[in-house]
Amino acid sequence: MVQEQGGGAVPPGGGGVPGGDVPGGGVAGGGVAGGGIGDAGSRTRWRGRPRLTSRAAVLAVVMCAIALSLAYPVREYIAQHRQIDQLEAQHKMELAQVRSLEAEQQRLSDPAYVEQQARARLNMCLPYETCYVIIGGHSGGGLPHPSQVRRGPWYVTLWKSLQRADRRAPR
Repeated sequence: MVQEQGGGAVPPGGGGVPGGDVPGGGVAGGGVAGGGIGDAGSRTRWRGRPRLTSRAAVLAVVMCAIALSLAYPVREYIAQHRQIDQLEAQHKMELAQVRSLEAEQQRLSDPAYVEQQARARLNMCLPYETCYVIIGGHSGGGLPHPSQVRRGPWYVTLWKSLQRADRRAPR
């Protein structure tokens, strides 16, 4: 249904685009043959926020769909890069450990080093040497060793300390 207004065909409801017929936005007379509410010759202007069009709604839905479809892959991408960084750090640590073990293996292949370790750790003596073990005396190293006080477990030390404190405290 088309209404005639001013010599041209105008669809019902104004037919114009906001800002198309009247400067400042709106349609003159509201698109109805007798004008709008109020005076017959008054012009109304469209004011306020623009309406949500179907195009804008479809665009918003498409943008949300794209964002949701990309969220999981991006999260996985970031998690995989974090895991790659951790694995690279672990690989570097393991390479350093392999190098140190190879150096130790090379030292242990030297007979002089093995003999030195056997003398120091196991008190080894070769058949042509005379070895002495001094019991209760000082070692022949020249430097006095610090006294090693044998203590019991920490909880025994704590209990004895509490008992000593109770004996000293007046009641």
